[in-house]
Amino acid sequence: MANTSNLSKFHSALQEQVRYEFTASQQYVALAAWFDGQDLPQLAKHFYRQSLEERNHAMMIVQYLLDNDIQPLISGVDAIRNDFSEVTELIELALRQEKEYTEHIINLAKIARDEDDYRGEQFMQWFLKEQVEEVAQMTTLLNVVGRANGNLFDIENYLARETVGDAGGDPLAPRAAGGAL
Repeated sequence: MANTSNLSKFHSALQEQVRYEFTASQQYVALAAWFDGQDLPQLAKHFYRQSLEERNHAMMIVQYLLDNDIQPLISGVDAIRNDFSEVTELIELALRQEKEYTEHIINLAKIARDEDDYRGEQFMQWFLKEQVEEVAQMTTLLNVVGRANGNLFDIENYLARETVGDAGGDPLAPRAAGGAL
Protein backbone atom coordinates (compact mmCIF):
# COMPACT_ATOMS: atom_id res chain seq x y z
CA MET A 1 0.00 0.00 0.00
CA ALA A 2 1.08 3.56 -0.71
CA ASN A 3 2.45 5.80 2.02
CA THR A 4 -0.40 7.95 3.34
CA SER A 5 1.93 10.86 4.14
CA ASN A 6 2.21 11.71 0.41
CA LEU A 7 -1.48 11.92 -0.33
CA SER A 8 -2.90 14.43 -2.76
CA LYS A 9 -5.31 17.00 -1.33
CA PHE A 10 -8.16 15.02 -2.93
CA HIS A 11 -7.14 11.72 -1.36
CA SER A 12 -6.67 13.38 2.05
CA ALA A 13 -10.14 14.89 1.76
CA LEU A 14 -11.55 11.47 0.81
CA GLN A 15 -10.02 10.02 3.99
CA GLU A 16 -11.91 12.70 5.93
CA GLN A 17 -15.12 11.94 4.02
CA VAL A 18 -14.97 8.35 5.26
CA ARG A 19 -15.26 9.76 8.81
CA TYR A 20 -18.18 11.99 7.78
CA GLU A 21 -20.03 9.05 6.23
CA PHE A 22 -19.54 6.86 9.30
CA THR A 23 -20.64 9.77 11.51
CA ALA A 24 -23.80 10.14 9.42
CA SER A 25 -24.41 6.42 9.73
CA GLN A 26 -24.13 6.54 13.52
CA GLN A 27 -26.35 9.64 13.72
CA TYR A 28 -29.00 7.82 11.73
CA VAL A 29 -28.79 4.87 14.13
CA ALA A 30 -29.44 7.31 16.98
CA LEU A 31 -32.47 8.74 15.14
CA ALA A 32 -33.77 5.26 14.33
CA ALA A 33 -33.36 4.13 17.94
CA TRP A 34 -35.26 7.20 19.15
CA PHE A 35 -38.11 6.43 16.75
CA ASP A 36 -38.04 2.77 17.83
CA GLY A 37 -38.31 3.87 21.44
CA GLN A 38 -41.36 5.97 20.54
CA ASP A 39 -43.08 2.97 18.89
CA LEU A 40 -42.78 4.49 15.40
CA PRO A 41 -41.65 1.46 13.40
CA GLN A 42 -41.79 3.01 9.91
CA LEU A 43 -39.67 6.00 10.89
CA ALA A 44 -37.27 3.68 12.72
CA LYS A 45 -37.01 1.40 9.68
CA HIS A 46 -36.41 4.38 7.41
CA PHE A 47 -33.53 5.67 9.49
CA TYR A 48 -31.98 2.23 10.11
CA ARG A 49 -31.93 1.90 6.31
CA GLN A 50 -30.41 5.38 5.99
CA SER A 51 -27.71 4.34 8.44
CA LEU A 52 -26.77 1.37 6.25
CA GLU A 53 -26.76 3.58 3.18
CA GLU A 54 -24.28 6.00 4.78
CA ARG A 55 -22.13 3.08 5.93
CA ASN A 56 -22.12 1.81 2.37
CA HIS A 57 -21.04 5.24 1.12
CA ALA A 58 -18.07 5.11 3.49
CA MET A 59 -17.18 1.66 2.24
CA MET A 60 -17.41 2.81 -1.39
CA ILE A 61 -14.78 5.42 -0.61
CA VAL A 62 -12.68 2.83 1.21
CA GLN A 63 -12.83 0.61 -1.88
CA TYR A 64 -11.89 3.52 -4.15
CA LEU A 65 -8.86 4.26 -1.97
CA LEU A 66 -7.85 0.59 -1.97
CA ASP A 67 -8.28 0.42 -5.76
CA ASN A 68 -5.90 3.38 -6.03
CA ASP A 69 -3.26 1.77 -3.79
CA ILE A 70 -4.00 4.09 -0.85
CA GLN A 71 -4.33 2.66 2.63
CA PRO A 72 -7.66 3.88 4.04
CA LEU A 73 -7.50 5.47 7.48
CA ILE A 74 -10.52 4.56 9.55
CA SER A 75 -11.02 6.95 12.45
CA GLY A 76 -13.67 7.46 15.09
CA VAL A 77 -16.79 9.45 14.46
CA ASP A 78 -17.88 12.89 15.58
CA ALA A 79 -20.25 13.37 18.52
CA ILE A 80 -23.72 11.98 17.94
CA ARG A 81 -26.87 13.65 19.21
CA ASN A 82 -29.26 11.38 21.09
CA ASP A 83 -31.58 13.73 22.98
CA PHE A 84 -34.75 14.79 21.21
CA SER A 85 -38.22 15.82 22.24
CA GLU A 86 -40.20 15.87 18.99
CA VAL A 87 -40.14 14.30 15.53
CA THR A 88 -39.48 17.57 13.71
CA GLU A 89 -36.12 17.95 15.50
CA LEU A 90 -34.89 14.63 14.15
CA ILE A 91 -35.89 15.28 10.56
CA GLU A 92 -34.46 18.81 10.66
CA LEU A 93 -31.17 17.35 11.96
CA ALA A 94 -31.14 14.79 9.14
CA LEU A 95 -31.79 17.51 6.55
CA ARG A 96 -29.04 19.76 7.95
CA GLN A 97 -26.65 16.81 7.94
CA GLU A 98 -27.44 15.97 4.30
CA LYS A 99 -27.00 19.59 3.22
CA GLU A 100 -23.66 19.81 5.07
CA TYR A 101 -22.42 16.58 3.51
CA THR A 102 -23.54 17.80 0.10
CA GLU A 103 -21.13 20.71 0.52
CA HIS A 104 -18.36 18.23 1.42
CA ILE A 105 -19.07 16.21 -1.74
CA ILE A 106 -19.11 19.35 -3.91
CA ASN A 107 -15.79 20.37 -2.38
CA LEU A 108 -14.31 16.93 -3.10
CA ALA A 109 -15.39 17.17 -6.75
CA LYS A 110 -13.82 20.64 -6.99
CA ILE A 111 -10.56 19.44 -5.45
CA ALA A 112 -10.38 16.49 -7.86
CA ARG A 113 -10.99 18.82 -10.80
CA ASP A 114 -8.43 21.37 -9.56
CA GLU A 115 -5.82 18.60 -9.23
CA ASP A 116 -6.63 17.21 -12.71
CA ASP A 117 -7.61 13.92 -11.05
CA TYR A 118 -10.04 12.74 -13.70
CA ARG A 119 -10.67 9.37 -12.04
CA GLY A 120 -11.43 11.13 -8.77
CA GLU A 121 -13.72 13.61 -10.47
CA GLN A 122 -15.60 10.80 -12.20
CA PHE A 123 -15.90 8.89 -8.89
CA MET A 124 -17.47 11.93 -7.23
CA GLN A 125 -20.17 12.25 -9.91
CA TRP A 126 -22.22 9.42 -8.42
CA PHE A 127 -21.99 10.98 -4.96
CA LEU A 128 -23.16 14.35 -6.30
CA LYS A 129 -26.24 12.69 -7.81
CA GLU A 130 -26.82 10.78 -4.58
CA GLN A 131 -26.72 13.94 -2.47
CA VAL A 132 -29.38 15.60 -4.63
CA GLU A 133 -31.61 12.61 -3.86
CA GLU A 134 -30.73 12.61 -0.14
CA VAL A 135 -31.53 16.30 0.35
CA ALA A 136 -34.76 15.99 -1.66
CA GLN A 137 -35.82 12.95 0.35
CA MET A 138 -35.25 14.64 3.72
CA THR A 139 -36.94 17.83 2.50
CA THR A 140 -39.99 15.81 1.48
CA LEU A 141 -40.03 13.97 4.80
CA LEU A 142 -39.82 17.28 6.70
CA ASN A 143 -42.74 18.60 4.61
CA VAL A 144 -44.77 15.48 5.38
CA VAL A 145 -44.04 15.88 9.11
CA GLY A 146 -45.19 19.49 8.91
CA ARG A 147 -48.38 18.59 7.08
CA ALA A 148 -49.15 15.81 9.56
CA ASN A 149 -49.59 18.56 12.15
CA GLY A 150 -48.51 16.35 15.03
CA ASN A 151 -50.32 13.19 13.88
CA LEU A 152 -47.45 10.68 13.91
CA PHE A 153 -49.66 7.97 12.46
CA ASP A 154 -50.01 10.01 9.26
CA ILE A 155 -46.22 10.04 8.94
CA GLU A 156 -46.06 6.31 9.63
CA ASN A 157 -48.75 5.66 7.02
CA TYR A 158 -46.94 7.82 4.48
CA LEU A 159 -43.69 5.88 4.95
CA ALA A 160 -45.51 2.53 4.80
CA ARG A 161 -47.24 3.58 1.58
CA GLU A 162 -44.54 5.50 -0.30
CA THR A 163 -41.08 4.48 -1.44
CA VAL A 164 -38.76 6.92 0.28
CA GLY A 165 -35.04 6.48 -0.11
CA ASP A 166 -33.15 3.52 -1.51
CA ALA A 167 -35.60 1.17 -3.16
CA GLY A 168 -33.18 -1.60 -4.02
CA GLY A 169 -29.91 0.04 -4.80
CA ASP A 170 -28.37 1.77 -7.74
CA PRO A 171 -26.65 -0.52 -10.27
CA LEU A 172 -24.31 2.38 -11.15
CA ALA A 173 -23.18 2.86 -7.55
CA PRO A 174 -19.47 2.37 -6.87
CA ARG A 175 -18.51 -0.97 -5.33
CA ALA A 176 -18.38 -1.01 -1.51
CA ALA A 177 -15.42 -2.65 0.22
CA GLY A 178 -16.63 -5.95 1.64
CA GLY A 179 -19.92 -5.61 -0.22
CA ALA A 180 -22.86 -3.31 0.37
CA LEU A 181 -25.24 -4.19 3.19
